[in-house]
Amino acid sequence: MTCQRLDGKALALQVREEIARRTEALKARGVTPGLAVILVGDDPASEIYVRNKGIACEKAGMRSVTVRLPAGTTQEELRARIEALNADPDIDGILVQLPLPAPLDERQALNAILPEKDVDGFHLLNAGRLLTGESAVVPCTPKGVMRLIRETGLDLSGREAVVVGRSNIVGKPMALLLMQSGCTVTVCHSKTRDLAAHTRRADVLVAAVGRPGIIRGDMVKPGAVVIDVGINRVDGKVVGDVAWDEVSSVAGWVTPVPGGVGPMTIAMLLENTVEIAERRA
Repeated sequence: MTCQRLDGKALALQVREEIARRTEALKARGVTPGLAVILVGDDPASEIYVRNKGIACEKAGMRSVTVRLPAGTTQEELRARIEALNADPDIDGILVQLPLPAPLDERQALNAILPEKDVDGFHLLNAGRLLTGESAVVPCTPKGVMRLIRETGLDLSGREAVVVGRSNIVGKPMALLLMQSGCTVTVCHSKTRDLAAHTRRADVLVAAVGRPGIIRGDMVKPGAVVIDVGINRVDGKVVGDVAWDEVSSVAGWVTPVPGGVGPMTIAMLLENTVEIAERRA
């Protein structure tokens, strides 16, 4: 079987075109979707992410607001800015760019956002709703991964899925979404013994640990769908958690890094914002 490249950049473009149409329909009803991003400090990587999100919003016809706060911002000052955005009727989604500089508490900040404006899906209420199968704002990266998997046309019912990584942002919600799709899911992590024994069983393998090349070709089931969520810098290059050359000779589908999951994460952020605005309308 020839391995197919799951092009997240191309799929994200399709999604964003649909979001632009939905945004225009909302504007015709007097509602302009609004996304606010809070950036604390001057982390260069965060600056790039925030700028890209703003550009994506504007291209989709949305209102984009960036709130910049100094690194010395206190927890109380951050909460006050979040509460002001909570009260702003023109803001549909609020995102706090992570990581926050020490000693700010990320969990406190995320839970200060109104659940209905929690465009990242990180609030405890949204996490609980996802866990129990209720309607919730779904975290952007796992949501984007599911869209990529669906592009393969693979029937997920009864399939074996393995998620490598157990973070609250990707690993845990990813496992829940795969379970809801009918998969039998195994979650692996740093304490897992014989990782390869688990990954070789996977019809769907999601790598999200931030370790370059941790998934090798001999760890992959022939024909599997392999999703690489990892973003790592090695010798000035951006690489994923999957050893591309090895895995692409075994798998049925693989996402590249860059150009795979990353563009879909931003597309899903826009989609979540539009969905919240549609409920407001």
